[in-house]
Amino acid sequence: MSNAAVMETLPVSDAVPQDHAYKYVLEVANVRKEFPGVLALDNVSLKVRPGTVHALMGENGAGKSTLMKVIAGIYQPDSGEVRLRGDVITLENPLKAQESGIAMIHQELLLMNSMTVAENIWIRREPMNQFGLIDHNQMKAQTLDLFERLNIQLDPDAEISNLSVANRQMVEIAKAVSFNSDVLIMDEPTSAITETEVAHLFEIIRSLRERGIGIVYITHKMNELFEIADEFSVFRDGKYIATHASADVTRDEIIHMMVGRDVSQMFPKEEVEIGEVLLSVKNLSLDGVFHDVSFDVRAGEILGFAGLVGSGRSNVAEAIFGVTPATSGSVFIDGEEVHIKTPNDAILKGMAFLTEDRKETGCFLSLDIQENIQSAVLHENFVNGGGFVDQQALDVESEEMCRKLRVKTPDMEESIENLSGGNQQKVLIGRWLLTNPRILILDEPTRGIDVGAKAEIHSLVTKLAHKGVAVVMISSELPEVLGMSDRVLVMHEGRVTGILDRSEADQVSVMSLAAQ
Repeated sequence: MSNAAVMETLPVSDAVPQDHAYKYVLEVANVRKEFPGVLALDNVSLKVRPGTVHALMGENGAGKSTLMKVIAGIYQPDSGEVRLRGDVITLENPLKAQESGIAMIHQELLLMNSMTVAENIWIRREPMNQFGLIDHNQMKAQTLDLFERLNIQLDPDAEISNLSVANRQMVEIAKAVSFNSDVLIMDEPTSAITETEVAHLFEIIRSLRERGIGIVYITHKMNELFEIADEFSVFRDGKYIATHASADVTRDEIIHMMVGRDVSQMFPKEEVEIGEVLLSVKNLSLDGVFHDVSFDVRAGEILGFAGLVGSGRSNVAEAIFGVTPATSGSVFIDGEEVHIKTPNDAILKGMAFLTEDRKETGCFLSLDIQENIQSAVLHENFVNGGGFVDQQALDVESEEMCRKLRVKTPDMEESIENLSGGNQQKVLIGRWLLTNPRILILDEPTRGIDVGAKAEIHSLVTKLAHKGVAVVMISSELPEVLGMSDRVLVMHEGRVTGILDRSEADQVSVMSLAAQ
């Protein structure tokens, strides 16, 4: 299949209103955006039809988020233009974009936790009474009316800090719709919600599409593209590659467009010699969270953790690593009981832990890449004869690690905050690999990672297993767990419901244990 754009021949969704005076609700033409040392957007273009869901695909660092921030008024383009409803517009800031009819729901939600749902939706647009004060009753009524239209079941008076991630996302969607937006940008909206919540989100998206709203949907999940998107555009290395109708292409063709090469084996599982037990967990419990968790992990083995959101998988990992010490039970390394009270204790015992939330518990956002990747190195490999850190050797190894992981950055002094989510994740993985761990715990290692980077990380995990590293891999993506694991441990409501060998683990057997 040719990669040539087929923008003009794409069918309009049956749900699209036909009375628009414009063919495209949003058009981007030849937009260029350069940061110091990085050409983020190289004369890219995009066209979104009213009443359609237009997915944006590409590897991390391909330029997707940068383009969306240009459209949302966060960045100013160096050249090119943006048209809304057929007219060229200048978006000096996000407020101007919102007032013009463009709303963006960021992957990292931007709500004010100490305020109520209604206050967040109508901030700076609050209805006023005759005395010039906020009319809270009217604001609540407006919120309930908005929720009824969107089939959202939330209390307008609830404080944001008390809501789940999925419900906070519903608030963001309602806020965006409240601006009567013609364009709604969603950046990885399903990265941290359950399948049931995803189904509800898709219902809302379909209802918005039927009202003629053009939705730009950024995702790395192929199944979502085929389920919700009418068409999609692919970006690679800051360049526009192609646009196609979702029904006209295969998964492999999309991957090839995204990475510029075939990714023939997403899960490069290889036969590895399994050694002695390195990590043994016996009857580990954390009051009110998980109970009597027991398992062993051997040298060279990948033990996958499966279970629904809230099953306790991440809590077990945090307890083993000393983030939140368990209230009872034992942990053994090489057959000897260890007492790990802090992450520093765990690192000194040869353990490493990639946490689930890279922004909250992974990255030091105020520091550069070099400082982030070196922050966990405590072992003697980088200590010279005088007892001091050999900074030159550490710098060389850090740069080499970033090169191996294909971190896209102009240099090591770049702030990690400026990297895409996927490249941030690679830096965090590199941080732990520099510690030469014997036991590696990975919690959602490929969340928010594009297909090319996923394949690279899977290959890297396999190589670590070959070297005798014991790997615990927690993932909400069942194909990843099944594809990479020697054994699969399944949890449900804080308890281990089964441990399956690779030969007997499939989607049916795992889900039956996860949903008991």
